[in-house]
Amino acid sequence: MIAKSMPGSTISENNAATLRLRGAPLAKAVKERVAAAALRLTARGVNLRMAVVIASEDPSSLAYAEAKKKSAAELGIEVAITDLGRDATQARLESTCLELSADPAVHGILLELPLSSHLDADAALEQIAPGKDIDGLTPFNLGLSSGGDERKALTSATAQACIALAETQGPLAGKRVALIGRGRTVGRPLVGMLINRHATLTVCHTRTRDLRDAVAGCEIVIVAIGKAAQITREHLSQGQIVIDAGINVCEGKLTGDVDAASVEGVVAALTPVPGGVGPLTSAIIFENLIRAATMQHPERAGS
Repeated sequence: MIAKSMPGSTISENNAATLRLRGAPLAKAVKERVAAAALRLTARGVNLRMAVVIASEDPSSLAYAEAKKKSAAELGIEVAITDLGRDATQARLESTCLELSADPAVHGILLELPLSSHLDADAALEQIAPGKDIDGLTPFNLGLSSGGDERKALTSATAQACIALAETQGPLAGKRVALIGRGRTVGRPLVGMLINRHATLTVCHTRTRDLRDAVAGCEIVIVAIGKAAQITREHLSQGQIVIDAGINVCEGKLTGDVDAASVEGVVAALTPVPGGVGPLTSAIIFENLIRAATMQHPERAGS
């Protein structure tokens, strides 16, 4: 479970009239749990190992993977990076995922997205064993969550982070929530997870007519479209809580899907980019790894 905090706690900073919901405090709590669990598993002969697979045209993918490796080392987790290069074939990518799935020394697999444009991410994800799918994106895990059996699934780390940050402002049950974006990595996992938490959900996407009207009655707006600063004050209403799951690079700087300057003083709370959803997502990936290893070695996972 993700640690929760209510308004007024250290997770929020008052910036004029808009609270900044920062991921670092929650991420710190997650990492403390991960480090303790990793120590227990190691003492029982489970040496945690995570595999990261890269096949990307984006040179920053390797940098992201190296950052994960450094963070993992501090938690007692080994990360092995397989960089197939930007010209990797689909067959090579899929066979790599299959081999890692069959390797008993590997407890979790993360496929760095996006892949090179000629590669099929869905087909590659289908080759990852569901029990090692620590980003929760295989059809099996998505199906469990959508079917209301989330407790048996490994779920999207980014989706978990969005929900945890939204819940710092109160429970989601009965809340009206707008989800802008229906992509596989964030939007689609969130649909089932939000319904599982008894939110009343509106899903918006590229064919939604009059976006402002669609989200106007919602207390919480989660944005995951992958386009920089596309959501502005003209789309949002006074007092809404906005979770920005976007990570875009513009002129060498990270920016979200929400134009933060535009919505300042309009929305009640906003996750900053960087510093909001991202740090918590990174921590939850490792918590998913702990969960995967525990499922693989139940005999060694007692408290």
